[in-house]
Amino acid sequence: MRANRTTPTLDDVAKMAGVSTATVSRCINTPALVVKTTRERVTRAIDKLGYTPNFGARVMAAQRTFTIGAIIPTMENAIFARGLQAFQEGLHARGYTLLVSSTAYDPAMEEEQIRALVARGADGLLLIGHARDPSIYKYLERQAVPTLIAWAYAPQIDRPAIGFDNRAAMITLTREVLARGHKRIAVISAPTDGNDRAAERLAGVRDALRAHGLPEPDALDIIETPYGIESGVQAMTALMQRTPRPSVVMCGNDVLAAGALCAAKALSLNVPGDVSVTGFDDLELARIVTPALTTVHVPHREMGTKAATALVELVEGGSAGGATQLPVTLCLRASLGPAQPDPA
Repeated sequence: MRANRTTPTLDDVAKMAGVSTATVSRCINTPALVVKTTRERVTRAIDKLGYTPNFGARVMAAQRTFTIGAIIPTMENAIFARGLQAFQEGLHARGYTLLVSSTAYDPAMEEEQIRALVARGADGLLLIGHARDPSIYKYLERQAVPTLIAWAYAPQIDRPAIGFDNRAAMITLTREVLARGHKRIAVISAPTDGNDRAAERLAGVRDALRAHGLPEPDALDIIETPYGIESGVQAMTALMQRTPRPSVVMCGNDVLAAGALCAAKALSLNVPGDVSVTGFDDLELARIVTPALTTVHVPHREMGTKAATALVELVEGGSAGGATQLPVTLCLRASLGPAQPDPA
């Protein structure tokens, strides 16, 4: 005769661990709020009893799914990885699960994924940058889904956001380039259509040149290309065949810059003796390429951590405020040198 099986309950776990049911609930939903020894005792009881939280009951009681969606432009590189890792850690500490999808920089795919996450009951969304059709924001407002923007800072836009000023950061880097005597500048940029981060970085270069009194047609050469090392190789190769050749190539991100460095080596060009190269983001890649890459350090982890806190506050009825600006810093390394004199 088979013995009757009973499903362990929250009360059973609490009794075995010698704590209240409220403490068990906190261990499951917000473990960071429970001291380690208590959390370990509850975890042992859960494992021994084989207890599984009743997710459906939790959803009904709280009228939330405790899931947050994040839609990023790409998963093929490390630009968003560090920030998303910190974002997920912050959500987990507050009892939320992260669902991530990517768009391959396709606005139609982003809209499709936004609607899919809303349909699946996501309590809130993290989106990258502000640039998208206004109808999407109206849809999210109608659905009452809190939304936070990251990786961009635009104080003139009345929308919760945590990011950095892409334009100002590139102005600072371009001023440093100009201070080294460079007057023939090329930019390898990610496509700017629908990408406000890339567009603002390119605008920052233009602003700095204008302030320096350099006419753009003579001083600036621009190639827009998809994100990737091979794209950087191809763009750099094309730039080095032009006359006159640029003395510095400013790349919209470190991955494109790594491709530019690879192309320079293949062309037997010395960096920075023959041409300087700069990046943007300060990924680990920037420190291990040869020569080490001058770039802009973006506080990815801080951004992810603060975004998690702000979005949970929005979901739980609080306010994340308006746009929060995080500081960036210039990382001067060996890939940027002084401009060489023009040949006689």
